Amino acid sequence: MSAIKYTDQRVGILVDVQNMYHSAKSLYGARTNFLEILKTAVASRKLIRALAYATRSESEEEQPFFDALEKAGFELKTKELQIFPGGVKKGDWDVGIAVDAIRLSTSLDTIVLVTGDGDYLPLIEYLKNTRGTKTEVIAFGRSCSAKLKEAADDFTDLEDDVHKYIIKSKRRR
Repeated sequence: MSAIKYTDQRVGILVDVQNMYHSAKSLYGARTNFLEILKTAVASRKLIRALAYATRSESEEEQPFFDALEKAGFELKTKELQIFPGGVKKGDWDVGIAVDAIRLSTSLDTIVLVTGDGDYLPLIEYLKNTRGTKTEVIAFGRSCSAKLKEAADDFTDLEDDVHKYIIKSKRRR
């Protein structure tokens, strides 16, 4: 499936950083190339907002990564990792991304969700059926919810050109 993309289309991109990070790591032992994903998502259209949602750990190790996201053109939204009694950790942005998507949909023609998380299915359905907003999903096909792929107006499978969208880690000797 391929949606028509016009140069005057106002587009917003919302990236579930943790989902994409863990997908690339588990599938390829690599990092996600967010700059290339941003270029693909914009597709010569009018970019209004590009938001990347990430979770901060207790250390500052991820700061260079966050700086790179901002340098690539993303507005970064972060929150602290929650650690519950018993050691359970939680740091998802599902509600925050959904609220921002709904809020932004009034000034956008298309919303691109960069995630494979099936929890966004109700959001896709709401944006399409209630708001009339075009929806696109970009993710690694093997780690993306089949229902999410089907519900979106367009799905871009990063695995179709995987070497463009991953950064292989340099091996230490």
